[in-house]
Amino acid sequence: MKSDILLTVLGLAQFISGLRVVKRLLSTARGTRLQLVMSADLDEAEHLSVIIPVLNESHRLPSCLQGLRTIGREVSEILVVDGGSCDGTQDLVLSYQQRDPRIRLLDASPIPQGWNGKVWGLHIGLRHVEPTSSWVLTLDADVRPSPWLVCSLLAHMHRTGLTACSLATRQEIDGLGQALLHPALLTTLVYRFGIPGYATRSISAIQANGQCFLVRRETLESCGGFACVRDSVCEDITLARELAASGHQIGFYEAEDLISVRMYEDWRDTWRNWPRSLPMHDRFSGWQTLSGWLEIALVQAAPLPLFLMLLCTARRNRWLLLLNAFFTAMRIGVLYGTSRAYSRRPWSYWLSPLCDLPVAFKVGISAMQHHYIWRGRILIRGGKR
Repeated sequence: MKSDILLTVLGLAQFISGLRVVKRLLSTARGTRLQLVMSADLDEAEHLSVIIPVLNESHRLPSCLQGLRTIGREVSEILVVDGGSCDGTQDLVLSYQQRDPRIRLLDASPIPQGWNGKVWGLHIGLRHVEPTSSWVLTLDADVRPSPWLVCSLLAHMHRTGLTACSLATRQEIDGLGQALLHPALLTTLVYRFGIPGYATRSISAIQANGQCFLVRRETLESCGGFACVRDSVCEDITLARELAASGHQIGFYEAEDLISVRMYEDWRDTWRNWPRSLPMHDRFSGWQTLSGWLEIALVQAAPLPLFLMLLCTARRNRWLLLLNAFFTAMRIGVLYGTSRAYSRRPWSYWLSPLCDLPVAFKVGISAMQHHYIWRGRILIRGGKR
């Protein structure tokens, strides 16, 4: 009897959370993607500055800088802001600086008390941006931009009238373990926020990706610049929410082959580091952190094992079996949908739903953490030491 009551309560919780997820997926299913624009009629006086915060990026940065060098006059300067690298990153940047005068190396060390290291780098970069720059594009060191990335972004911003947007980058994964884990982590974002392809002012619906974030300079400075997210461990989403709270629409779009990224070296690196920012927990999130985790746990992670368990049980709860069969089928559909986010997919990609349970557990634990270690530095939610 008690087990029947527990299963009924579980089913009702799944049903309520599932309604939210299904509604979200349906409402974002017809989003737009960033269109490839190879040339645009841009104002000669409109300049764009790129800011790349780095820390020990000597192996990742060359592809990013090489890609940026292929971009034409749309980019007026490329500011690489170093937070205290000890692996030759600074020498690498100086060698590229000799090949392209737009590239400049800035030293952002030491990082002050109360600042996330990456945000401090962005803050220093913004302070050194040319006075004539109208736009600021922040990139991570591991991204690989195409020659038409900036032109396509600016054309989109002019066409839509947006002042800020970011991109869902094409993901590069390698190895069976990473192909098994990475998609399960990525899917947590799809379930909680929907499919990329729209702009919104709703703080609860905001999606953002600091790997490629474009914002009009005056819009950024009107919100206090990067200082307004100094203590966030998910600075991209917090900045987007800050801008939305000020009344700005924030766009988030897929960009296909315009930009790609290899975020982590292997599955261990992925497991250790990505869940740090995935909870999207900050001063704006409130109850959304808990409700989002419940959606991951109840609608993404639980249905497959529950469906198999109920299928093998002699005394079946028919409606709960059908509910979890539906959610399992939906998970397979999402798996097919997210496949376009990857440049290549090892065969283990199709088994990634098997990782949903440990991923839900990991994201939940991470949401409750206050201390994180990132490349030897301790990050504290609400500050850095």
